[in-house]
Amino acid sequence: MKRKLNLLQTGISLIDKTWGGFYRGGQYVLIGQRKSGKTLIGLQYAMESVKNREVCLFFTSMRPKDLMIQAASIDFDLQSYMNSNLVIVVRVAPPTDLYERSNPDNFLVEYLNDIVTVVEQYQPTRLIFDELTHFVGFQNIGFLQQTFLSTIEKIEEKNVTSLFILGEPATPLAQMIVDSIINYATGVIYLQKKSSDEKTINTGRATITPNIGHTEGQFVSEYYIEPYKGVMFIHDSTPKFEQPFPTQNTAFQESEQLRQVKRSNNKYKPLTNVDAEPEKFSFTNLYDMNEFSLILNNQIALYKSTGQEFSLVALKLDEIAERQKILTINQLQNAVRLSTDKKDKLCVVKNKILILLSRSEEKTLNQLVSKIRNNLSNQDPTYLNVLMKYISSYEYEVNSKVENAELLLQEVLEEEYKR
Repeated sequence: MKRKLNLLQTGISLIDKTWGGFYRGGQYVLIGQRKSGKTLIGLQYAMESVKNREVCLFFTSMRPKDLMIQAASIDFDLQSYMNSNLVIVVRVAPPTDLYERSNPDNFLVEYLNDIVTVVEQYQPTRLIFDELTHFVGFQNIGFLQQTFLSTIEKIEEKNVTSLFILGEPATPLAQMIVDSIINYATGVIYLQKKSSDEKTINTGRATITPNIGHTEGQFVSEYYIEPYKGVMFIHDSTPKFEQPFPTQNTAFQESEQLRQVKRSNNKYKPLTNVDAEPEKFSFTNLYDMNEFSLILNNQIALYKSTGQEFSLVALKLDEIAERQKILTINQLQNAVRLSTDKKDKLCVVKNKILILLSRSEEKTLNQLVSKIRNNLSNQDPTYLNVLMKYISSYEYEVNSKVENAELLLQEVLEEEYKR
């Protein structure tokens, strides 16, 4: 009984069948590429709202007529529900001269404040903002976090269940903006198209990830667009993920030579294992060195302005492991990628993998190591015990002495900078 009171149906089958719906008063984020089906999912959420005779507030940059045509494609008579005030469509035009203003961040704050004003006016049960991308392009990430948190807290006070739709970030700064918003979301839906043709919507993969509650966990599903029905999902009843490389069947025997590995850099300590349940899927979060340095500099600036902590972890794979075909750096990279969140950033430098963890928490490194172990293709205990002797780690905890990304990376990648 309590479960029914706390959850509402969304009209999104992947969520309704696996999570039981959205938490009432929760704030959810939907991220996807252009033409991946984001607006259709928003309309399905609105359609479920009117089925339950609930008022839905729909912010959109589309013309109302275009939105009605989109709704008609999934057999949703939007006009009739607009006439009966069950769906309130509010058109918001993206700012065109934003960066010509003396303080564009303050200008964007007005847009976010207007959301609260309209919510107070119409008192909806559900809210959809399609899409929020144009209105959160803050230059000061700390200011964005404060403003967005204030906005959603005021919406939560009205017990409104919100779905904020964002485009997939294309730059490191855009990624930081999306990460800042995701931090405050109850859960995240990520759509990834399989088709390379932007003129069509074919199939793709959807991932739903909980931040708060939804202890059922993370789920992955294939999806497709069906006329007059919308976004349809093909999913199992349990979370799943794909192994990045085939499982090795050959038994591995530890040799005396392997037990005598010597570490060349004493800053790197042997990895240990802790009991922690790993997440089974991760977004792509791999960057080249230039992009990674830019993100790291932004994170340092954020730390200095707001005090938000982070950790930089480096994992080093011993060359012996690659030579003897125990594990390659690419295989380790895949295991790390599957073990990290979208908000964590990765960079591979020769035999090292850099991981920028957005929060500094007790046992963060140990939890990460446990996830990596669980995401390796070969789970034979003997193999794992030997393998972990060839992977070492170094963790840099942010402090007041940190100046910039270049100096920090020089310390972590000392060997590479000397060459």
